[in-house]
Amino acid sequence: PAAAPLPEEDCMKLNPSFVGIALSSLLAIDLWASKRLGVCAGEGSAWGSARPLMKVIEVSGHGIPWVLGTFYGLCQSDSSAAREVLLNLLFALLLDLVMVAVVKGLVKRPRPTHNKMDMFVTISVDKYSFPSGHATRAALVCRFVLRHLVLAVPLRVLVVLWALIVSISRVMLGRHNMTDVLFGLVLGYALYSVVEHCWLSPLNAPALFALW
Repeated sequence: PAAAPLPEEDCMKLNPSFVGIALSSLLAIDLWASKRLGVCAGEGSAWGSARPLMKVIEVSGHGIPWVLGTFYGLCQSDSSAAREVLLNLLFALLLDLVMVAVVKGLVKRPRPTHNKMDMFVTISVDKYSFPSGHATRAALVCRFVLRHLVLAVPLRVLVVLWALIVSISRVMLGRHNMTDVLFGLVLGYALYSVVEHCWLSPLNAPALFALW
C-alpha cells in the first residue's frame, strides 16, 4: 500500500527553509559570541576584577540619571535657548524609554543565561533583553549632543567613545547579546530623527515652555 503522506508540520521540520536555517545559525552564533564576550559577567569571569568599573559605566547610561539630570537642568536654566534644547532632550529620553519598553514587551527575549540580575534600578520589562536600552540611549544622546551642543573636537570624540563603551559594556557584563546591542544602536539613531522631526519650540508647543 502507498505510504500515508506526512503531516504538514512534519514536512516543515524535515524540509526547513533556507531562511529558517540562516536565522537559526545567526542566532546560535550570536549566543555563542555573546557568551564568549561576557568577560565581566561575574566576579569569577576572565575580567571579573573590571566588573565594578563596568557597573559604573552601566549607571552612566541608565535612563533614570539622564531623565532626572535633564529635568533638573531644565528647572534651573535661565536661558530660553538652553531650555528649548533641554526640553527636547527630555522628550527624547522619555520617547526612548517608552519605545524600548514596548519592543521588549513585544519580543520578550530573555536575558543571557550568564547574566546576574543585579542591575541598577529595574522595572518589569527589564527582565527581557531585546533591545538594549543602554545602547539605544547612548546612540540617541550621542547624536543629540553632537548636533545641539558646541563642543571642542576632543569632547566630541569623548562623547562618541562613551556611547561605544556603554554599548560594549552591555555584552561584557552579560546583560545582553550582541544583536540586542546592535539593534539598540540602530533604534537610538532612528529615534533621534523622530525627535528632530517633532522638535518642540515656543511656536509649536507654547504651553510646555510656559511652565518654565
